[in-house]
Amino acid sequence: MRVLLTGATGFLGGRLCSALVHSGHTVRVTVRANSVTSELPPEVEIANCDIQDAPALIKACEGCDDVIHTAALVGSWLPDNSQFITVNVQGLRNVIDAVKANPSVKKLVYTSSFFAFGYTDGHISDEDQVHPGKFISPYEESKFLADKVAQEAAAEGVPIVSVYLGMVYGPGKLTAGNSLALMVMFQIYQSFLEAQ
Repeated sequence: MRVLLTGATGFLGGRLCSALVHSGHTVRVTVRANSVTSELPPEVEIANCDIQDAPALIKACEGCDDVIHTAALVGSWLPDNSQFITVNVQGLRNVIDAVKANPSVKKLVYTSSFFAFGYTDGHISDEDQVHPGKFISPYEESKFLADKVAQEAAAEGVPIVSVYLGMVYGPGKLTAGNSLALMVMFQIYQSFLEAQ
């Protein structure tokens, strides 16, 4: 099976890329001009495009059986918070449009976040959780809005499956996408300083 993977140079996408290659799939990855690709498996096909480049994304999808969309802007805030909407919401729209333009694609897997559901007041939530409407960060708002885009696409017949991830962590890069590991490292460093 040929899979197009966005976000392969990120923490989650990188792990997924390796797993797909090791499972015998042909993997094509989208990479931006400034992406560090040295950790990608040598077997991957590289499509030089950003998820904001809709025509290049349509071309990257050509001949793919499945698309897995893990590319996202993760964090609490930026000097220009509109970037969260640009990447997380418009980026998903572009991926959906690329899937619609390529009838070979049988499934789109979209990695969302539990932030799309909002604050649960300590209760267990599921896909029926209704966001209360108050956002703690621009990232949360962007994931909520992107989830609406995904639901609309599903209602239109796009073969999309949304996966709502909680905390993602593990060995590797200490990035906003690996935030729990980053917090643990900070605690270890803090404890080290206090012991001095």
